[in-house]
Amino acid sequence: MTPFRLSRSASGRLVLTTAEGQVHEGVAVVRAFPIGAPDEGVALVSAEGRELAWLDRIADLEPGSRELVEEALASREFMPEIRRLVRVSSFATPSTWDVETDRGDTSLVLGGEEDIRRFGRDALLIEDIHGIHYLIRDLGKLDRTSRKLLDRFL
Repeated sequence: MTPFRLSRSASGRLVLTTAEGQVHEGVAVVRAFPIGAPDEGVALVSAEGRELAWLDRIADLEPGSRELVEEALASREFMPEIRRLVRVSSFATPSTWDVETDRGDTSLVLGGEEDIRRFGRDALLIEDIHGIHYLIRDLGKLDRTSRKLLDRFL
């Protein structure tokens, strides 16, 4: 059982009520490790930026609070996960990539090879020229064509 309760205000803002009855409206949910351990280490932060509560694991929350935390994270974070590289305009940068993501098909412009960062052995974070981050969670799960295209930039 968590020592707090989560709810939504009439205006849709996240509200945390502590076991002592203190109410904090406008709470933000922040992942500590969004790529390496997305379901572990989550902070509930006040509107002033103070940590109000720490969650070791999202799964430990009761269903209603877990849904509120997941909704808050989804609305805060926008990091499409690349499932497949369809085509690249050039192997020199800048180049336009046509990709399939978990949020649909799109195009991104890679400004330079330094905009591809490796996380661990299998994950990549790609930043396009507009500052949007795209995630490849597991290089081994990409199809052969995608890996071949990507290898030209790594």
